[in-house]
Parts: sequence; C-alpha cells; structure tokens
Amino acid sequence: MSLHNKIKTEIKQAMLTKDRTKLEVTRGLVAAFTNELVAKKRMPQDELSDDEAMEVIKRSIKQRKESIRQFEAGARQDLVLSEKQELNILETYLPEMMSSDEIRRIAEQKKNELNMTDKSKIGQLIGAVMKETKGRADGNDVKKIIETLF
Repeated sequence: MSLHNKIKTEIKQAMLTKDRTKLEVTRGLVAAFTNELVAKKRMPQDELSDDEAMEVIKRSIKQRKESIRQFEAGARQDLVLSEKQELNILETYLPEMMSSDEIRRIAEQKKNELNMTDKSKIGQLIGAVMKETKGRADGNDVKKIIETLF
C-alpha cells in the first residue's frame, strides 16, 4: 500500500477512534498531497509516489518546527503543545532516521571517492551524502558531521 493510500486509510481510522488531532493532521496531509498534484499539473484524484509524498510530509514537519519555534518565542505554550502533537503524528510517517555513525561512515566514504581535501567543496560532499542517504538523514546533522571531517 502506498503512503498516500495509507494516510487516506488512517483518516477513516481516526474518525472511528474519534482522534481529532490525528484526523486534522491526516486531512491536512491529503489536502497537501492534492495541492502537490495540482501544482505538478496532474489530476487531483491521482496518487503521489512515496518519494513525492515523503517530500510533502517533510515540508509539513519543517512548517510545524518553525511554528513551534515562533510560538515558544511568543510564550504561547498552548499552541506549542498542539503543534508538538501534530509533529509527533507526522514523524510516524517518516522512515527510520540514520544514526550519526552511519552518516559519518557514508560521509567518509564519499569524501574518499570524491578525493576531497579542502573545505571549499564541502557543499558537493553534503549533496553527495544527502543523495546517498535518500532522506533518511537530517541535512543539519549531515552538515555538522561533514564539518568535523575537515
């Protein structure tokens, strides 16, 4: 079952269990999926591939994290709690993230493959590692690990 269909199915489950937060999050994701399809000039009833769906979910997670940061700055703990609950639900759809050791191993391997010795080409190395990890590693973590290699 594709990620798109899984989330549609979870809307029904959230309705049955009366889980309002999960229902709102999953409905929001399906709406974001539809918007993505329309933006790509495809029919709204089409289905996103798992990779495309994952990108939409990651964007939603990024938005939630930014909202949490702003609500904390504004001392709105009620909204922080709500956003954190939604963030936790969204994170259940992400694949398991790689450990720092795994990222370091891939970064060292790519550094040797690309014969990188100076820090000026760090962007290319980050890009190569991100491509290798296929979204299973956070970009900030990759950057920190790669910076320690130079």
